[in-house]
Amino acid sequence: MAYTMLLLLLLHQVRETKALRVIGGEKTVVQDGNAVLPCILIETQESLSQISWQRRTREKPQNDNFYTILPTTGPQFVGGEDKRFTFIGNFKGNNGTLLLSSVTLMDEGIYTCIFTLFPSGSHKTEIPLNVLVPPVTSLESNTPTVGKDEVLFATCTAAVSKPPAEVKWNISPLGEKVRAATSATQYTNGTTTTISSLFGVPTLEVNNQSVPCVVTSEALANETLPFTIQVHFPPMEVNIIKTSPNTFECESKANPPANFTWKRSGEAVSQPSVTVDGAKLQFLSWTPDLNDLYECEASNQHGNNSHKLYIQVVVVKDCCVAGWVLFALLLILNALWACYKFELLRRIIASVRGRQPVATSSNSPVRAQESLQVQDQQAEEPL
Repeated sequence: MAYTMLLLLLLHQVRETKALRVIGGEKTVVQDGNAVLPCILIETQESLSQISWQRRTREKPQNDNFYTILPTTGPQFVGGEDKRFTFIGNFKGNNGTLLLSSVTLMDEGIYTCIFTLFPSGSHKTEIPLNVLVPPVTSLESNTPTVGKDEVLFATCTAAVSKPPAEVKWNISPLGEKVRAATSATQYTNGTTTTISSLFGVPTLEVNNQSVPCVVTSEALANETLPFTIQVHFPPMEVNIIKTSPNTFECESKANPPANFTWKRSGEAVSQPSVTVDGAKLQFLSWTPDLNDLYECEASNQHGNNSHKLYIQVVVVKDCCVAGWVLFALLLILNALWACYKFELLRRIIASVRGRQPVATSSNSPVRAQESLQVQDQQAEEPL
């Protein structure tokens, strides 16, 4: 009978042991973040005597007992204190969960949670901790001079990331005018540095074109590093534009922007009635002594170019002005007199055409009288 009871007890114990489970789970965290290491025992009625933790990490590759939770003394460190670990579980609830703060890459590894039960013994689970390391991004650019040979425009770097970051250039606006070359270097700590270089021929067509570098990583949201291609070239064609009645301005395309210098007959402009402000040449008054050849020179460290402007001031004397005014007045008077004479002639013609024919015998005195009246009327008109 006693043997039968013992056998039943052992069978019950085996069933309960098979039923209980320790729940953990793989965890992934970004470096400098916080990681919750879950460990929960379920489906058992056995007595819990201890919860303990072990680890095998990059820093401690050998199995290391570092933490214990007892029902009487509570949590305590083993082999040295690490205040980044905090017990956030509940011993009575069979919960041995830990919180690891400020995670570093050296914390990556396997953490083992162990429950010690009576009478079945130890039951454990492993919690792999995967640490992601965001890349350190940077961009270095070169500024070549316009030419025909391929050069390096810029280098985009995603350093010491885990897993390796993807580095790409958004070259779609330029098509085949530029190309990218990418390389990667892996280190023993599991991080990788990825470098992508942008090459092309430095022409005016690619100058000022935007080609951003896009870095993609599991540990970092997409990061875009702006970049605009800069190609240096000397001043091109110089133009002089009249911006106001007494102001001229010099323009020229160059990179870096050109510096402008105004000269008069090869010498610096020094007249008090002329001011120079960078590209602008302004005349404060117009006098004959300003007549000369003015030159605007545009220059930068890559070369120079120039354009010339001839100024001629013509002065009209007062006597000449009075003569022209008198001439204009006489011209107007002559025009008025011609109009008056034309109107008088038109009236005479109209008067002659309006007379009716009459008999000669009986109306001769009348015709003579009418003719006399017409002559008198003409005599009375002012000449």
